[in-house]
Amino acid sequence: MITVSVLYPQRAGAHFDFDYYLQRHIPLVQQLLGPALKGVRVERGLAGMEPGSPAGYAAQALLLFDSIEAFQQAFAPVAARITGDIPHYTDITPQLQYNELLLWDERPAGVHGWYANAE
Repeated sequence: MITVSVLYPQRAGAHFDFDYYLQRHIPLVQQLLGPALKGVRVERGLAGMEPGSPAGYAAQALLLFDSIEAFQQAFAPVAARITGDIPHYTDITPQLQYNELLLWDERPAGVHGWYANAE
């Protein structure tokens, strides 16, 4: 499995419409990429590591695929429609990165600590 990180670097005066992104753009991406897209996660940057410092990224999306080739095959025919929608929600040029997924651990609510996976 791989993820495609779509990163929107934070910059002074930048515009990012999360309502549009979540309600219109992401559903468009899901529809156009179809079953090749195995999952999606959207995150809003809150802050940097240093107290009071700004986040490095306004937003990021992680798109889950079986392989880079699966992403490329699904994306190529619809790339113009997806990228053409970007000006509707931001003036930030996104950065893309392919990642090998090594661990995606999601814990059930209320289960915490080293014993969370214990039988």
